Amino acid sequence: MKHYFFLLSVISLFLSLPVKAEDYLISTPQTSLLLSGNKGEKLYFQYYGSYIDSEKDVYNSGTEMREPVYPAFGINCVTEPAIQVTHCDGNMSLELLFDRVEKSSDVISNTWKFVLYDPVYPFRVKVCYQAYKNVDVIETWTEISHQEKKPVILYKFASGYIPIRQGEHWLSHLHGNWASESYLDEELLLPGMKVIKNKDGVRNAQTDNPSFMLSIGKSPEENTGTVLGATLAWSGNYALKFDIDHNRNTRIFGGINEEASHYILMPKEVFITPELVLTYSMEGKGGVSRNFHRWARDYKVSHGNQLRDILLNSWEGVYFGINQPVMEQMIKDISGLGGELFVMDDGWFGEKYPRDNDSTSLGDWIVCKKKLPNGIASLVKSARDNHIKFGIWIEPEMVDDISELYEKHPDWIICQKNRIPEKGRGGAQLVLDLSNPEVQDFVFGVVDNLMTENPDIAYIKWDANMTLANYGSYYLPMDKQSHLYIDFHRGLINVLKRIQKKYPDLVMQACASGGGRANYGLLPYFDEFWVSDNTDALQRIYMQWGISHFFPASTMASHVSAGRNHQTGRVTPLKFRFDVAMSARLGMEMQPKDMTPEEYEFARKAITTYKEIRPLVQQGDLYRLISPYDKKGVSSLMYVTPDKSESVFFAYKLEHFRNQFIPRFRMAGLNPGKKYKLEEINQVNTNLRQHGNVVSGKYLMEEGIDIPLDREYSSMIIRLKEIK
Repeated sequence: MKHYFFLLSVISLFLSLPVKAEDYLISTPQTSLLLSGNKGEKLYFQYYGSYIDSEKDVYNSGTEMREPVYPAFGINCVTEPAIQVTHCDGNMSLELLFDRVEKSSDVISNTWKFVLYDPVYPFRVKVCYQAYKNVDVIETWTEISHQEKKPVILYKFASGYIPIRQGEHWLSHLHGNWASESYLDEELLLPGMKVIKNKDGVRNAQTDNPSFMLSIGKSPEENTGTVLGATLAWSGNYALKFDIDHNRNTRIFGGINEEASHYILMPKEVFITPELVLTYSMEGKGGVSRNFHRWARDYKVSHGNQLRDILLNSWEGVYFGINQPVMEQMIKDISGLGGELFVMDDGWFGEKYPRDNDSTSLGDWIVCKKKLPNGIASLVKSARDNHIKFGIWIEPEMVDDISELYEKHPDWIICQKNRIPEKGRGGAQLVLDLSNPEVQDFVFGVVDNLMTENPDIAYIKWDANMTLANYGSYYLPMDKQSHLYIDFHRGLINVLKRIQKKYPDLVMQACASGGGRANYGLLPYFDEFWVSDNTDALQRIYMQWGISHFFPASTMASHVSAGRNHQTGRVTPLKFRFDVAMSARLGMEMQPKDMTPEEYEFARKAITTYKEIRPLVQQGDLYRLISPYDKKGVSSLMYVTPDKSESVFFAYKLEHFRNQFIPRFRMAGLNPGKKYKLEEINQVNTNLRQHGNVVSGKYLMEEGIDIPLDREYSSMIIRLKEIK
């Protein structure tokens, strides 16, 4: 009998021992993410960082996180939740336990969907991860559903949650306003809550961008240090939250901004959040940027691996003064300069209400015969005869209250039924309600009609100059008015998918009062974005430096404008303006006939040169060198081919003083064992002493070279080619 009781006690002890959790290691070539959990218990986030081939390193070192993979409100009510709901019976509690994992794979990635469930309510959350096989990026999102008898209200629904171990964490993010977008801000995170958010409703990158980098353990550095990067692939309102406790543990939540957006989730409906895109690098901020750029070109940006055309946009050249002879003159000029595309901007449309200023005509996408008696077709033919392509500006999501469209469909705007609408640009602009399928059909029809009548249109500049004011929808039912911020962007994506499916070769630019739509929610349908309405070359250095942290050069439209800039009044040399624009996607935004013969010839040669370095700039690996934010009076950066055989280096003088100290320029990303020939391009007066010399990659990176930036607004581009 004693043996029997002894055996029972042994069995009881064995059964009471914790069962070892199942581990799930999700990896890219150089990074890994580790989760663990048992069926019927909580699923835990244990690690995200550099690549590991075994979870034993995490556990044996004692560095596991053991944080819930998707914190829910209701059982634990103290910590910040990733999800908060109210069930159909009014209960606000939610507990998420692990059920199973659904795994799939294709040639580019592995996808894991961890199914979590509530043990009391038929409520389910899938926490999803897509790990790419040849680039260090992991996308995470959630899929929320239920089978309760009545709707469930979603109050919080983060796309992703990332805990970071205790330590000193520095946040790098972008901030700005119209004409000064994408300025780089960097700060040490202190205990409390830091939130980066947007509530514009239409343009989610106008002030802050839905992207960030977190430097772990020390202040941000370009090419050294441990850095986590993230960007939210969403075009609407968002919130990035950094919750830092007294032990300096940082918990990161990213997703749709839930303010005024609680969602009524119907039984069996699946609510899918946008992707929070993650990367991690031991090569500083530059390593994170290069990861994002490769991922974007290969998988996220429309036509990401195609070279972008050199264009002339008519806006700053003539503004609303569009007419047939001037457009044909500009077409001939950009062709003569070696350009490849002409874009006719605002002012070409309106029949009953001609578009002569910004207070009328939006919505009436009919050619103004007074301005263009021969129509768009004649300009398309003129472009073709001059061996270039033709593009056009539209703003199809918007309407002016002085327009035929508004007269016919006043109920298509976003507005409350009992309010007088507040208007935007020109005292006339309103936003169309893209939650309404009829409006979606109209917006698609704007593009479809243009392309049907003029199938050779190669490029569309798609603008959006109004915030989402007058919050309310004539289309949505009264109990779902809070869906508007979300359903507007779902409707926009539906339209863009239709356009892309029917016109797969059409190139499109996302413009929104400048850089208001620089985000990866829209870039799958757009080839590029307009960085800013401010074309001042000096200020563009700062903005392009900031935006390059997350977006590749091929997506950054940068234009050479008039000698006296229209936004700042600053006068800069043509070489300086070209040297800045050539570090991104080169274009022009001016009236070419106003150039002197000498300027015209310089522009022609610069465009020829850009075609030679275009593959380097638009498809190469970016290395930022001297930051304009470091206040050293200069800035520099370079692009390098993946095989390290070629590079192009840019340097700019930001301020000018007598006897000014100019730091030595050390390069990066080269092969230390290779020899490189240095060649100055875009020369005005050849002043690079090392022009034609051969220098080792090791010396260029460790010692660098001196560059005589001795004049105000001096700049230099150096092409490096491997000598075998």
